[in-house]
Amino acid sequence: MLERKTMRVVIKIGGSLIKEAPELVDRLVKEFGSGSRKIPEETCISEGLPYSVLIVPGGGVFADAVRKTDESFSLSADAAHWMAILGMEQYACYLKDKSHALGVASIASLPQGVSVLFPYRLLRTEDPLPHTWDVTSDTIAAWVAKQIGATLIKATDVDGILRDGKLVREISAVSYIGSRESCIDFALPEFLQKKRMECLIVNGKFPERVVQAVYGKSVLGTVVKGNI
Repeated sequence: MLERKTMRVVIKIGGSLIKEAPELVDRLVKEFGSGSRKIPEETCISEGLPYSVLIVPGGGVFADAVRKTDESFSLSADAAHWMAILGMEQYACYLKDKSHALGVASIASLPQGVSVLFPYRLLRTEDPLPHTWDVTSDTIAAWVAKQIGATLIKATDVDGILRDGKLVREISAVSYIGSRESCIDFALPEFLQKKRMECLIVNGKFPERVVQAVYGKSVLGTVVKGNI
């Protein structure tokens, strides 16, 4: 009998969802489990496949404090970068404390179910991205997804990318390179284009949308495509 392939999904949970994030994480845990090497059958709704859902935390208020410090005291790019990553680490502590998700510090061997990444040690070791405010947790989440062969979802506090007041359901990353008027960071479109990846933006205030997005179902949101 062939072993079922684990479906890997990275969800970047933005700092804008700090109030709603614990409920969202626990909804995911209820659906997919947390930290178990074997997911209970009743949680595997979609074709009976096991899932590994890795949450990459945003920086939120913790990274905002670093931005303010940088503006006031002119930090070096390196110092600002690592302090902001430590902001992500603090958000990871918050998510783990307020939910039933497992915390992990490595992506080498991920458990099934839902886990929250504590990213500082990993990024210190790999140091894969430029040290600039253009690179935030969005691009870091994309890099993590590429490393583990996962699909990428960005959960934020809006439905997706708007143009002329209307939600754009699909957009090419190439057309968004150089744009700063968006709910994604400046570096993400170019990263998606270079790595031929895509990212689904979905409103994390609606946990069921995120659950359905993990299953690959069509949900309200914007797909940023780097593979077209």
